[in-house]
Amino acid sequence: MNIYVGNLPYSATEEQLKTMFGQYGEVVSASIVKDRDTGRSKGFGFVEMTGDAEAEEAIQALNESDMNGRNIKVNQARPKEARSDRPRSGGDRGGYRGGNDRGDRGDRGDRGDRGDRGDRYSKY
Repeated sequence: MNIYVGNLPYSATEEQLKTMFGQYGEVVSASIVKDRDTGRSKGFGFVEMTGDAEAEEAIQALNESDMNGRNIKVNQARPKEARSDRPRSGGDRGGYRGGNDRGDRGDRGDRGDRGDRGDRYSKY
C-alpha cells in the first residue's frame, strides 16, 4: 500500500521515514518530494509498505503524531491524477500561426469597439 505523509519538517529524511514506518511492518520504499529547481523538500512524501494491514496500522498510529515539532498527516495515497499534454502556462504565444483569420494579432483576438487604450483614462 502506498501512504501519503504530509506536513513533514523540511529537515526530514527518507531514512527517518523508513525507521518510523518500519516499526509497523516492512517498508518497500520511502521518498520525500523535492522541488525540481532548488532540490529542497516540499514538505511531503510517500511510503510504500508490503502489507495492507500493517500499512493501515501505521496510518492510524502515525497520523497527527509529532515529527521534529510538526504534526504529520498520514493517510492512504490517492492515485495520481491524469495530466493533459498541454503546457501548464505560457504556451505558444506569438508569431504567425497560419489558419486563423485574426490577422497579425497573435492570440489577442479582436478588441471589438473598446476604442483606443487612452480612451479608458480620459475624464471627458
